[in-house]
Amino acid sequence: MTEINSAPAKSNKFALLMVFLVVFIDLLGFGIVLPLLPIYGDQYVARVLPEGSSSIFHGIILGLLMSSFSMMQFLFAPAWGRYSDFIGRKPILLLGLLGSIIFYALFGYASTLPTESAHLALFLLFAARIGAGICGATIGTAQAVIADCTSKENRSRGMALIGAAFGIGFTFGPLVGFGALTFFPDQAGATGYISAGLSLFAFILGLVKMPETRVPGGHSANRKIFDVSAFKNVLSNPALGPIIFVFFLATIGFGAFESTLAMINQDVLKFGKTSNFLLFAYVGLTLSLANGLYRPLSRKFSVYFFLTLGILLMGSGVASLAGITYISRNNLLADFLLPLMMVSLTISVVGFAFLTPSAQALVSQRADPERQGEILGVNQSCSSLARIFGPIFGLTLYKIDSMAPFLFAGVIVLAMLPLVSRIRNFKEV
Repeated sequence: MTEINSAPAKSNKFALLMVFLVVFIDLLGFGIVLPLLPIYGDQYVARVLPEGSSSIFHGIILGLLMSSFSMMQFLFAPAWGRYSDFIGRKPILLLGLLGSIIFYALFGYASTLPTESAHLALFLLFAARIGAGICGATIGTAQAVIADCTSKENRSRGMALIGAAFGIGFTFGPLVGFGALTFFPDQAGATGYISAGLSLFAFILGLVKMPETRVPGGHSANRKIFDVSAFKNVLSNPALGPIIFVFFLATIGFGAFESTLAMINQDVLKFGKTSNFLLFAYVGLTLSLANGLYRPLSRKFSVYFFLTLGILLMGSGVASLAGITYISRNNLLADFLLPLMMVSLTISVVGFAFLTPSAQALVSQRADPERQGEILGVNQSCSSLARIFGPIFGLTLYKIDSMAPFLFAGVIVLAMLPLVSRIRNFKEV
């Protein structure tokens, strides 16, 4: 197959810009929804369930609603990746943006429904999250575009674009949600409609300007939604399996940490629900700044250095949140809780921001050029699977003991350090 790495630099730059926009729009919506979804979902679930229903059952439904997005990403990312190897990157990315327009608007509409229409509202919220997850599964294709447009030497800096888009989207999403609820308290659907409008803008721009970065038709794509054999082939590869496993466990840990942020805000810092948006915005801003720092530093330090540093920072930062929870529980150092919390959050997020592009770059560098879309799609599916398990573990452990999810996340991340040596010492034959 012929690749379009020789395409004009201007075209490549615009393709990378579109990748940035696609991921930004995806995470913008995610950043809007994550602080809002439990609020909206909770009020509708309460009306749907009969009186006297178990709070655990209530939590299961709410948990399924929150994890449905990642479930769909897990199932569909390999398929989108293989389709992009077959018909090209541009059609897949445009299809994802078109779906985002529809499902963000649907989320906005569902948010406006009164509690008397709880059954319909809950159904539409599930539909919106499932649809958004299917459309958001194109991140593996976005990674493949970067692989098409960059050399192996510049791959880690290219992958950092995704991290930067992730961080910026996750920053502005909560801020949009905060602004909408603050200035338009009676317009619950405003955030969804704004996200749909931004997706429409990106779709039109991509339709008119985005170049194709891969020649379609050179690779016979397997069109299954979920191909177990593809997973077995990729994960059993000694060059790829350990890297994906490290990223998988790190993402579980981050998911457990992320899903309990709102509870930390409420139980530890004693802040109101609206401030959840500001807390998530800070996380997104930190991700963005850390990814911006990663790109120039990646020219001076190896990808293995950043993988190790990311594990150390994230593991220790998340684990330290258990100590802060203990301090709060015992009414110690009350005046220092907020600064201690922000330091721990910063260390955790910077660690994840360093770890993510490093792992993604290593996967891309070691992938067969003819199977970039498929392999990166498998990697994205594993990430989505981790984002399903992370909140489940995090929220369950939080109910058992408020310190438990942070100890769990810290331990599983730090336990990955020995694997870095194995990854570094791997020699291709």
